Amino acid sequence: MEDTDIIVVGGGSAGSAMTGRLAEAGLSVTLIEAGGTDRHMRSRVPALTSAIVQNPAYDWCHQVEPDPSLGGRADIWPAGKMLGGGSALNGMMFIRGHRWDYDEWARQGAAGWDYDSVLPYFRRMEDNERGADTWRGTGGPIAVSEGRARYPITDQWIAAAQAAGIPRSTDLNGEHAEGVDYVQVSQRRGERCSAARGYLHERRGGKAPIILLEAQLLRILIEDGRAVGIVYWQDGVEKTLRARHGVVLSAGSMNTPRLLMLSGIGPADHLRAHGIAVVRDLPGVGANLQDHVGTHVVNEVDVRTLNSDAQGLSGAWQVLRYALARRGALTTAIGHAQAFVKSRPDLPAPNLQISFAAFAFDFDEQGRLMLRKTPSVSTLVGLMRPSHRGRISLRSADPFAPPKIEHRQLGSEDDIDQIVEGIGIARAILNETAIATHIKAELRPGAALTDPEQLRGYVRMASIPLYHPVGTAKIGRADDPQAVVDADLAVIGVDGLWVADASIMPTLPAGNTNATAIMIGDKGADHVLKKLRRN
Repeated sequence: MEDTDIIVVGGGSAGSAMTGRLAEAGLSVTLIEAGGTDRHMRSRVPALTSAIVQNPAYDWCHQVEPDPSLGGRADIWPAGKMLGGGSALNGMMFIRGHRWDYDEWARQGAAGWDYDSVLPYFRRMEDNERGADTWRGTGGPIAVSEGRARYPITDQWIAAAQAAGIPRSTDLNGEHAEGVDYVQVSQRRGERCSAARGYLHERRGGKAPIILLEAQLLRILIEDGRAVGIVYWQDGVEKTLRARHGVVLSAGSMNTPRLLMLSGIGPADHLRAHGIAVVRDLPGVGANLQDHVGTHVVNEVDVRTLNSDAQGLSGAWQVLRYALARRGALTTAIGHAQAFVKSRPDLPAPNLQISFAAFAFDFDEQGRLMLRKTPSVSTLVGLMRPSHRGRISLRSADPFAPPKIEHRQLGSEDDIDQIVEGIGIARAILNETAIATHIKAELRPGAALTDPEQLRGYVRMASIPLYHPVGTAKIGRADDPQAVVDADLAVIGVDGLWVADASIMPTLPAGNTNATAIMIGDKGADHVLKKLRRN
């Protein structure tokens, strides 16, 4: 293939945004994506998320090493195996995180990534149904909408949260990022709005990027300390593509470090152990892995929920309602309302996300999620700042081998204690009159579990990853031995190579991470363009 100006590796949340913005600026951009197309009904229809997560046709299904903090359980972490990446199969909750999160990034060495610096990019990327103001934007590629799967019990949960002392926020992505509010979703008129849809399929202006699907990167070509192209595998053939200005790696927190290491960039001893020539010794590649962790409180109720609407004639009506109006149960996100709270008053920012959904799951005999048959609700208690830092490493020098993922979801007793505190907050909300009259029973953990030690045991048994992996190619100062990229997302010590995805986050932001990943791609494009213009 002929040369291109820029190669973007990975068409996920950040990669789609990066590609769209660079193409909009007039560059010749080639995007390579190891997965396939996202033009599937199962991706577009929000409620069909459960049909694509852990489905190898759409999801890379990364196997994690056994986790001693969860009794040796070995979880499977999803990653979108199609254009749009995580934004094409996630739960669509649109949340940015707290101002404190981004200011903390800057304190840790990510200059220019404080809240005031990232806010214009969050606004630029949005087309928000609530309209534009100081904090929110309209006219951008990512539609941000009100949920269209509405149930009265969600309103009652919000009223109960207020009665329990949690202030009402009119916008958790706006001025008040603490309190309780409805969930906004990455949807346009009841359909998923992935980053691929917003930045690529519905792009406006600029030069159309070349998009290569089912194209697996083998290694980045580096000559005289500069990234000049890639070697990739497509249609059973090894191919080479050169780039005039460089390569942007946007393969996600699990694959970006793997691909850097396969290209000779990473911890020197680890590379040599796998027979890979060292191009640049960067010990931080693959380190600093973080993920949110949480557990559920599940209750049976005596009013209509999505569980009711999925059964029999009600289910048939919901299909018709979606076909005619793009409303109802088939538009559901993974959560309907949420609260960001501090379980300890001296904390600088909320440590817990309490997310409410007017439905609940059980597990079938094979351990797969299935909707409960009876009306139920679930409250997810998510820990926003877990203590553990895991690692991504190579299994071998085989470029088709998946990464080795080592992580402890529960890194300390204090992590467990904070989740127990969150269960207490969730129960306090459910005990308020506004919702308590509709609660028939607590199914999980179970009303009998009240002793703190019992609840700690429940957390150890029932905690789950929230599938928000970040941090494995973190941004930082040049004197930080764990930093992989500088403040312009340029890989330290390698010219013409940038990283733009969730792997650059020094720490986890509060809440779901997809909006932040898209922002990194959108803002990152300006950093790449700044470098090219300087040259």
